Amino acid sequence: MVTVDAGNIQKGMYLIFKGKPHQVTKADFMSPGKGAAVMRVKYKSVETGAAIEFTYKTNEQVEVADVDKREMEFLYRAGDEIVFMNSKTYDQANIPLNLVEDQVGFLIPNLKCWTLWYKGEPIGVSLPPNVTLKVIESPNDVAGNRINSPKKTVKVETGMEVMVPIFIKTGEKVSIDTTTKEYLGRIK
Repeated sequence: MVTVDAGNIQKGMYLIFKGKPHQVTKADFMSPGKGAAVMRVKYKSVETGAAIEFTYKTNEQVEVADVDKREMEFLYRAGDEIVFMNSKTYDQANIPLNLVEDQVGFLIPNLKCWTLWYKGEPIGVSLPPNVTLKVIESPNDVAGNRINSPKKTVKVETGMEVMVPIFIKTGEKVSIDTTTKEYLGRIK
């Protein structure tokens, strides 16, 4: 059993909370004027997708979930699940959509990702740091709107909307950061 001090909890970690695995979606260190410092943690259950908040004293020990990573390739979305395939063994894994809902906009066919497993069950996806997506809808830029690097909202091939500089046009490919949804650059 591996443990971590509550003061070292970070977003993205998988921890055991009330005997079940949960993903940390937010971790805030709080140091009040008097009293001990605390860590306020938002969890997402890997079984139900339910959100839970809990506050720890920073010196409390929290159990880390034993999560395995396997490299797999995204295939397609099937109803309320997404399907991945191991390109070496051709084994497939279905991951419930509610566990990866904030990452679906980055999933394009044949994208290699790390699938996360707990006790033989898939519980999530770890995306690459950035993804190249094709712009399918882009409003025209407005003449004269050039102050402070203006941005506009475009729709990419997965249906997700992202903010990009106004010079990006329909049909171009852009690199997007998978953690912040920020525009990184145009791909030629």
